[in-house]
Parts: sequence; C-alpha cells; structure tokens
Amino acid sequence: MRRLAAVLAASTALVALASGVVPAGAQSSVSYRPPVDAPVIDHFRDPACPYCAGNRGLEYATAPGTPVRALAAGTVTFAGDVAGTRYLVIQHADRRRVTYGRLTTINPADGGVVAAGSVVGTTTAALYVGLRDGDTYVDPEPLIGRLRRPARLVPMDGTPARPPAAPTLTCGAA
Repeated sequence: MRRLAAVLAASTALVALASGVVPAGAQSSVSYRPPVDAPVIDHFRDPACPYCAGNRGLEYATAPGTPVRALAAGTVTFAGDVAGTRYLVIQHADRRRVTYGRLTTINPADGGVVAAGSVVGTTTAALYVGLRDGDTYVDPEPLIGRLRRPARLVPMDGTPARPPAAPTLTCGAA
C-alpha cells in the first residue's frame, strides 16, 4: 500500500510539472526563452514609488504581426483588453507571471495551458514583456536565456548550404 501511494504521488507530481501547475509551497526552476527575435529598445527601470515613472518590463522593437512565443510553459491567467490595449498573462511553474502587452492577436484563451515556445499572439510595432514575482515587478532581462545558434561553414562553390542546426537555449539566472 505504501508503494502504491508513492507511485501515485510521483505520478501526480509529474503530471503537475508537465502541465505547468505546481502545488502550493513547491519551487521549480524555469528556463525562460526570448519571446521574439528583436532588440530591446527600453530596459527595466524600477520606479522610485508605486506611482512614479519607470518601466516595469522590457520593450522590444517588433514589426507589426511578429509572432510572440511563450517564455516558458504555463497557464493563462488573463487574456483581454485593458484600456484598448491587448494583454496576455501566463503563470509559470515557478509561480511567476509574465505579462505580454501591445498584442494585436491573442491565441490561448483564459485558463488555457501553453507550451514553452508556442506562439501566444502577434505584436503591434512594439512588444511589452513584464515579470512579476507575487505582486513585485522583477527585471526579466537577466532571467531570459539566449538562443545560441552554432557556427557553420557555408560553401563558396555554389553547392547548396545545409540547413542550420536548431538553436539551443542557454538559460538565464533563474
């Protein structure tokens, strides 16, 4: 009986981790991937007070219609318009919430489960990405990993080049 209980507990934990749901009190390490392949044009600036000026996230320069990818697997906790601007909020296994703003489209619905790297919407001319740990805004930049593309040689004799290898994710300091 004790063995069956252990197997059930382990199975439940695996299903929870795969779905992005973490039981209360559990901690998990999450590797965040870049949401778009675009430069950051405005970095995180922690405001001096709750109502002071600052930037509580990152602003990316994007072309309108650029696909936005989920930083990590998680569950959609909000998808909709706020003051005429589309936002999407996804809670991840580490209990942090990522907010994607200035979207033209949103793919997953409220309560939907998303996989890491899946397209969750498209952008306007800029993309906002914010990260909250509880109710505290955190600088997402050091936590977002980098997609590394291996170097490759390209033939100079007109022979078609091989397709590039898939990029690998180098995790940030989660």
